[in-house]
Amino acid sequence: MSHLIAPSILSADFANIQRDVEMINKSEADWFHVDIMDGMFVPNISFGFPVIKAIKKHATKPLDVHLMINDPDRYLQTFKEAGADVLTVHLEACNHLHRTIQAIKALGMKAGVAINPHTSANLLIDIIADVDLVCVMSVNPGFGGQKFIENTYHKIASLREMIRATKSKALIEIDGGVDMNNYKKLIDYGANVLVAGNTVFSSSDPGKTISELKKA
Repeated sequence: MSHLIAPSILSADFANIQRDVEMINKSEADWFHVDIMDGMFVPNISFGFPVIKAIKKHATKPLDVHLMINDPDRYLQTFKEAGADVLTVHLEACNHLHRTIQAIKALGMKAGVAINPHTSANLLIDIIADVDLVCVMSVNPGFGGQKFIENTYHKIASLREMIRATKSKALIEIDGGVDMNNYKKLIDYGANVLVAGNTVFSSSDPGKTISELKKA
């Protein structure tokens, strides 16, 4: 399959959120990427449930919701009700990751697991066959606009081999620092989903930028 583009709403203009949602609807983007931060797991706070529901009301494409929060199990049902289609939790935030992944799937969502830059991809060996998505953080989570961490390429290669060996169907998503200079290399290494925030929303023509990112 061709790779997917998931513009990050965190970089949108919050005063014109409906305009930006409609721009993504009309573009070649595949998903909306929605970062949820609690100010504890990461040093920032982002959207609450009313904002997700408002985005869902106007979105015509799936909501890829990335939970950068402690104890995500408390809110799985609520995120489903708010409109999440893909729900990703951090390995570092889950005491019983397999149980959490199964609970997400039981609610009818696709289940993802995210890993921070310092976390080895090898720690996913016992869960990789059960998840639909692996989100590789290519910057330290919490803020947009950070510099891409080059070791990400090695993680993608490790995950590709792990997915092949386990016959997993998991997609590899890259979140952070994706731009016009590295997106083709990320695809070449095996990334399936690219999250793009500043690259899209700081562009003078976001729709055109998304079209460029869709080119392999």
